[in-house]
Amino acid sequence: MTTAPKTDEPTEAKSCCALPQAERLAHGPTPQTPLISRFARMGETVLIPGGQALIGTASPKIALDGEDPPRRARLRAYRMSVDTVSNADFAAFVDETGYVTEAERFGWSFVFWAQVPEAVGETRAVPQAEWWRQVHGATWRAVNGPGSEGAAPDDHPVVQVSWNDARAYAEWANGRLPTEAEWEHAARGGLGDVPYPWGLQDPDDAAFLPCNIWQGDFPQHNTRADGFATTAPVRSFAPNVYGLYNMVGNVWEWSADPYGIKSIRKEVRARLAGMKGYKLSKGGSFLCHRSYCWRYRIPARIGNSPDSATTHQGFRLVFPE
Repeated sequence: MTTAPKTDEPTEAKSCCALPQAERLAHGPTPQTPLISRFARMGETVLIPGGQALIGTASPKIALDGEDPPRRARLRAYRMSVDTVSNADFAAFVDETGYVTEAERFGWSFVFWAQVPEAVGETRAVPQAEWWRQVHGATWRAVNGPGSEGAAPDDHPVVQVSWNDARAYAEWANGRLPTEAEWEHAARGGLGDVPYPWGLQDPDDAAFLPCNIWQGDFPQHNTRADGFATTAPVRSFAPNVYGLYNMVGNVWEWSADPYGIKSIRKEVRARLAGMKGYKLSKGGSFLCHRSYCWRYRIPARIGNSPDSATTHQGFRLVFPE
């Protein structure tokens, strides 16, 4: 039987989200409503103004991830999807193209221990991240493995998709994945060096719940104070200034960039050297909590191999203006 793992390491040393497949091991929720109609494959987008984009922060919380130093990039105006790609969106892509995801081809993927269906039986834990389990048959259609078909509604973000899968979808949709600069610029909404899309206030476990993250004792007990144990609909919670939903929390979002930056401190460069070829994700997920994975902040970042997939990894697109 799958049981809750224990953890007591300091935040700086932890990486709750990076699981390389190649290694083989108004705030508050809004009512769930059907998505509004989409136009073409592009989906609904908003215009993000160009200009000097801020990347990183002068106040890093997990410095070894490469959150600092702050730096600037000049961007042209672009359009960004207001929400992450949903299950309905991805199903349309698969129906038209016959695409098979990498998790489907591998025959298994990673599932958080508490979501593993009882019928699956014993599972293999990931070393040093025992809350992640290898589950055969876990795919975007059955995100937690056999018996979980239908557990991911049409208006929830598609998960169990790799960077390669996301790129294939983007090409079909005539879009692309955002760069780190584009993603952070859009998430900040013109607010400057703030940690969150809404500004400075930190989410907590009870009173201020502006996004879908973990509340309680990670990884043993989630109080679900925000209303969700796993993913929320792609248009839950209040959007940011630009009208973008769930830029932090809910699911990690693949970016176009590699997991590495220029002009970083020597110790960070040394740490990232072992992650050559990894791709960058932004935004955190429903499994993030300040006590363990304080990465539901705009400058926060993780890297993973481009063939990896999990139950909390999704993506959104950008398009040229």
